[in-house]
Amino acid sequence: MVLFLLLFLAPLGYAAYLSLFQERLVGGTAFVGLDNYVRALSDPQLIDGVGRVALFFVIQVPLMLLLALLFALALDSGLLRLARVIRLGIFIPYAVPSVVAALMWGYLYGPDFGPFAQLGRSLRLPVPDFLSDSWMLASLANIVTWEFVGYNMIILYAALRTVPEELYEAAAMDGAGAWRTAWSIKLPALRPALMLTLLFSVIGSFQLFNEPNLLMKIAPDVISSSYTANLYAYTLAFTGQQVNYAATVSFLLGLVIVIASYGVLLTANRRRTP
Repeated sequence: MVLFLLLFLAPLGYAAYLSLFQERLVGGTAFVGLDNYVRALSDPQLIDGVGRVALFFVIQVPLMLLLALLFALALDSGLLRLARVIRLGIFIPYAVPSVVAALMWGYLYGPDFGPFAQLGRSLRLPVPDFLSDSWMLASLANIVTWEFVGYNMIILYAALRTVPEELYEAAAMDGAGAWRTAWSIKLPALRPALMLTLLFSVIGSFQLFNEPNLLMKIAPDVISSSYTANLYAYTLAFTGQQVNYAATVSFLLGLVIVIASYGVLLTANRRRTP
């Protein structure tokens, strides 16, 4: 409890305190109340950043969770050879730090030195500019999906291993095939685990930072300092020295995450309610 107070609540309270002040050229630091929050709510850079990560969430998360679900069901089916090797191979990208993953994929995406571009030139085939404005969000989604499919797969696979064998035996006696068993037994059993992975994905999507921050170095015309809300808050604090406004942006981003997470939970509970 002491560590929780010192390492979480105390910094959070201090950030809330900072968000109520403003550094001025004349007069120094002054108490402004909620003025920073009013300014942030009409800040086009913050609004664009939040909208961009919301679009990222809508596109990337369903694809990532669908892949994780398919891999988990395939491993649980017992029909795959070398299942342990396959499971480890899918999980390994999660063990790669996001910084390393972003640098690696940034090299692969490179329009001049990247292997995709070189292969396209050698075969005289058109290759998309993965670092262009129209492709950047998809490129980021690919990196995050590559990183976290294995993590979500392990959660879903662990949930499948807890399903009692008696249910499978009863389904087999009733003549249910593999598809029917997966639909009627496995998927209902996975609902709590799917909800958990979805909540983690909501939080992770709106906190997107490492990948755009690193790719900004090789695509500065596409990724700006406000490309995501988290990157915008970081830039305000450590580049613009606007610590008070950065604290305000961070609090509003946290509020967006809470609202989005609550919306997901509310939607799921309504669907389960008869």
